[in-house]
Amino acid sequence: MKITFYGHASLGITINDVNILVDPFISANEKASHINIDTLDADYILLTHAHQDHILDVEVIAKRTNAVIISNYEIVSHFQNKGLEGHPMNHGGSWDFEFGMVKYVNAIHTSSFPDGSYGGQPGGFVIEGEHKNIYIAGDTALTMDMKLIPMQTKLDLAILPIGDNFTMGIDDAILASDFVECDKVLGYHFDTFGYIEINHEEAKRKFFDKDKDLMLLDIGESLEL
Repeated sequence: MKITFYGHASLGITINDVNILVDPFISANEKASHINIDTLDADYILLTHAHQDHILDVEVIAKRTNAVIISNYEIVSHFQNKGLEGHPMNHGGSWDFEFGMVKYVNAIHTSSFPDGSYGGQPGGFVIEGEHKNIYIAGDTALTMDMKLIPMQTKLDLAILPIGDNFTMGIDDAILASDFVECDKVLGYHFDTFGYIEINHEEAKRKFFDKDKDLMLLDIGESLEL
């Protein structure tokens, strides 16, 4: 399993030659100006919620690649009405895709499309694939629901928002890693704009002091599980 960070909350995940994009907000992110969305492969696009900084590039990429959009019912219906392919889910539901099992789990946030219309309830994803299991939290506060995840799935990596203000920050992300019983964390949703800028060294030190590993990838950088 290969995971590439495309800035903000945008990820590329490759599992057994299947390419998955998560929350593609790339073309308007000045920090990701070196990433060309026209070169990104996508068999599936996972969306945690409907805010513009998570769905901006969905239509362009999905039209070119014929990717299947996976998200809550409202978001998938929105894009299906534009002629795109989709697989709707809702909280607590799972589906066995070609790349692995996906479960749509709770997140505490808001969700609306750029025009203000209803974007369903936000969520995160637990993916069990290629003998590696990951949790993509989406935009969320710290929530006790996270404690349910390790009851069913032993995680190899937790991908957690750490920018604070709009989501949980560093201290709550450390607690979240306790809740999901995973000490290997990839941080995301940070530094894109002023409200969510963080001190990288301080963040890493706080995780290290708790015997945890916080990884902060450069945009375009990858890790392998």
